[in-house]
Amino acid sequence: MASARAVPLVAALTFLAGFGVAELTGVRALGGLVLVAGGLWCARAAAPVAGRGPTAALLVVAFVLFVLSHPLGHAIGSWPAVVVVAALAGLVAALVVRPAAVRRA
Repeated sequence: MASARAVPLVAALTFLAGFGVAELTGVRALGGLVLVAGGLWCARAAAPVAGRGPTAALLVVAFVLFVLSHPLGHAIGSWPAVVVVAALAGLVAALVVRPAAVRRA
């Protein structure tokens, strides 16, 4: 359960770290590896708490946010776009891993 509490933070930081690695190294694939690693960690931590369906939905939302960050980056700048999608990913992750009693209410 303790690792499930970290899922929203890790989800948000994964976007920031992935983009940072891609920017610093100039190798987009390395940033992609950071995203995949963070996504797998979040899925593994979220699944026991949220179940497979909500965890899969979280991963789909994260992928959609990744895709949307690119046109958003053209509109508001790369780093601001990454910050926005990171915050949204963290928010969605928090909703997915909140305690079952809260989800049912």
